[in-house]
Amino acid sequence: MRMGDSDGLRVFHTGDHACGYWPERIARDLVLDPRDPRLPALYPRALAWGFRRSGDLVYRPHCRGCHACVAVRIPVHAFVPNRSQRRCLARNGDVEARVLPAEQTAEQLALYQRYLGARHAGGGMDDHGGIEFEQFLIGSWSEGRFLELRMAGRLVGVAVTDITGDAMSAVYTFYEPDEASRGLGTLAILRQIEWARRDARSHLYLGYWISGHDKMDYKRRFSPLEAFDGHGWRPFPSVPR
Repeated sequence: MRMGDSDGLRVFHTGDHACGYWPERIARDLVLDPRDPRLPALYPRALAWGFRRSGDLVYRPHCRGCHACVAVRIPVHAFVPNRSQRRCLARNGDVEARVLPAEQTAEQLALYQRYLGARHAGGGMDDHGGIEFEQFLIGSWSEGRFLELRMAGRLVGVAVTDITGDAMSAVYTFYEPDEASRGLGTLAILRQIEWARRDARSHLYLGYWISGHDKMDYKRRFSPLEAFDGHGWRPFPSVPR
């Protein structure tokens, strides 16, 4: 693969592994060489090519005969919240958002473990501790930030967010499972959009949309939305608002 002037960048296929979204399917990924010292500088371009970061790995699904994972992003200056999203903002008017360096705290780790225990029990992540937190959410080279959500001083959510020259990427969000009715996942994206707009960044990358997948389909509700078709970014099909 050639990515502009990044000649010599090596891209690897992973071996076959169980799909993280459809366990009955077999998946594999394209991974940029994690030992390449240029990786931090190439990361913004990789996002524009439909890649995503997990820890120190920058990857893109590349499965045989399956194209279910579609990279999507929000053009933040064109975004207008729909009625449901406006209700989410009103419902969470008492939630304070603040941006912090991507540095683990005991309070964040405890929330992360509660979230995984409630949302991903038996999925292989529910035994994550401090080391896995660092490896998965922070890594060694990313320009990441934590967007904390607090209610009356209590931490109720964290949106792990990467910063690039003109964009942001929503890496992962975890929140208080006992407050699920507040829509904290949606709130985190809305606050990230506001943050990106304040900082004059063009897009918020949301990772992959998967049609029909309950945990991924919510992304289509953010409009306008752009999707990567393997060659460039195109308007996502319109959805009811």
